[in-house]
Amino acid sequence: MDILVSGAGMAGLSAAVNLGTRGHRVTIVERSTHFRVNGSPIDIRGDALGIAERMGLLERIRDRRVDMTEQSQFIDGDGNVVVRVPVEEAGDSADDLEIAREDLARILADALPADARVLFQDSVDAIADDGDGVGVGVGVGVRFVSGRAERYDLVIGADGLHSAVRRLVFGPERDFNHHLGYYAAIADMPGEEPRADRVNPIYNYPGHLAGIVRYNDTTLAIFMFRSDPIDYDHHDLDAQKDILAEAFAGHTEWRIPDLLAAARADPELYFDSASQIRMPSWHRGRVVLVGDAAHAASGLSGRGTSLAFTGTHILAEELDRSGGDHLAAFERYEERQRPYVDFAQHSVHGGADLIVPATWEAIRARNERVLASAGSRPAGA
Repeated sequence: MDILVSGAGMAGLSAAVNLGTRGHRVTIVERSTHFRVNGSPIDIRGDALGIAERMGLLERIRDRRVDMTEQSQFIDGDGNVVVRVPVEEAGDSADDLEIAREDLARILADALPADARVLFQDSVDAIADDGDGVGVGVGVGVRFVSGRAERYDLVIGADGLHSAVRRLVFGPERDFNHHLGYYAAIADMPGEEPRADRVNPIYNYPGHLAGIVRYNDTTLAIFMFRSDPIDYDHHDLDAQKDILAEAFAGHTEWRIPDLLAAARADPELYFDSASQIRMPSWHRGRVVLVGDAAHAASGLSGRGTSLAFTGTHILAEELDRSGGDHLAAFERYEERQRPYVDFAQHSVHGGADLIVPATWEAIRARNERVLASAGSRPAGA
C-alpha cells in the first residue's frame, strides 16, 4: 500500500520503519526542516525493548545509552546538593534504556527503507477520505500546505500532541486534550562548560523546577512549572519564551537567570503543556493515529517513545495479518495497544509531586522521604 505518515518524530519514524520493512511504500511529511530531535533524552521500557530488538535496533540503542537521569540530584538555592533524584520511582526495571533523542532519530532514520520518501518543510492541510471500500480510485486525497496534492491508500497521523491530522479528521484538539496542570521547557546551552562530577542539578521552589542536564556533549536547561491552561499559539516561539520568562520572573537564586537567558537565545526552544490525549477511537475510515497524536501520556509518564514503538509495530503487524482489510487491522491495533496506553496515562499520578512539589513544606517532605528511603546516605554516595 501507499501510506502517508504525517510527522517525523519518534512515532512517525518508527511507523515508517515498521511499515516500510514490510513492503509498504511510505512517504513521511514533516513541517520542520529536519527530523524532530529537540528535547531531553528519552526512555525505552518494557515490551518496547523486545520490539526494538525485532526491528534490529536494540544493540545500536544500547551502544548509545546515556545515564542523564541517574546523575540528577536535587539542590538548594545556593547550588548545594540535597538528595539524589530517585530514578527507581520512575522506571520499570534495570533493563530500561535512556538514549538521546537525536541518537534514536538517527538510528530510526538509518533503518528507513531505501524507497521511503521524506518531505521536509511541508505538512498536511486537507484530507478527503473516499471511504472504506476497495477498488481503483478509492483512497485518501491529501492536500499539503505547499499546494501539492497526492493520494494514498492510508494516512497515519504521527504528528504529536497538536496533531493536524487529528484536527482535520476527528475534530478540534480541545475535545481530546486533558491538561495536567504543568508546562515544561527545554533549551540548549551550547556554551556551558562540562563538569567533572557529571552531576545534573535540579532546583525547586514551590510549583517550579529549573535545572541543568548533561549527556554526551550536550547541555540543556530544563524548566517545569504548575499552571492552569494558557492560551497561546503553539507555533509562536516568542510567545512561548515570554510565558516562560514570566513564570520564573523575580527569581535570581541559583542559576535561574542564566537558564532563562539560554531559553531566550534558543531558536528551537521546546515549550509545551504536560497534557494527555484521550480518545474513544484512534481511527476513522482510512486514517489512523499513532503516538502522541493518538494517546499522549505526557512526559511525566516517561513512556511516550515506548508507546510509539509498541503502537506502530502492532499496527504494521495487524495490517499484514488483515489481508488488506484496514478496518480490521485498525480495530485490532487499538485493542492490543490500549492496555499499554492505559498503564502509561495512569502512571503520571504522583510524578509531578516528586519533581515539582507545590509548597516549601512539600519540597522538604519530598527530600526527607527520599533521604530516608536511601538509608540516610548523603547525596552522591
